Amino acid sequence: MSYRVLMVCMGNICRSPTAEGVLRKFIQQNRLGDRVEVDSAGTHGYHVGEAPDSRTQRAAKARGYDLSQLRARKVAQQDLDYFDLVLAMDKSNLDNLKRMATPEQSPRIKLFMDYAQHFDDDEVPDPYYGLGHGFDLVLDMVEDGAAGLVEEIKRELGRR
Repeated sequence: MSYRVLMVCMGNICRSPTAEGVLRKFIQQNRLGDRVEVDSAGTHGYHVGEAPDSRTQRAAKARGYDLSQLRARKVAQQDLDYFDLVLAMDKSNLDNLKRMATPEQSPRIKLFMDYAQHFDDDEVPDPYYGLGHGFDLVLDMVEDGAAGLVEEIKRELGRR
């Protein structure tokens, strides 16, 4: 693998697995699957080993993304060395990751929505405690961010 991306939210059962599933599909569609590795994790270990939230899976499946094989895990210190890019879904998780990071690791940690092309939001809102439409909004935002991210990954791979 030449490029590795980690998506991060709090519990790794809603936003970050959605981002992982969407980005994986976009990577495959762009024929980059043999060069890019995608994973997700949470800053908290509340749901380690669990599949993504059923509402997340249902919304994703309606758009052609299968998240059923994903399992929640907690971000580990070694992830910050292993991944080329660590993308937080919101500022709170960005801060948590930056606190974990060494000065050398810190530049690789960014907000996922920095790559969005149509949404101006900095953060992907956590849909866990909200109503069902929040999961569709997350997908809209993640699809936008993932499209921009794929373009950045292509540029980065071209520089290597």
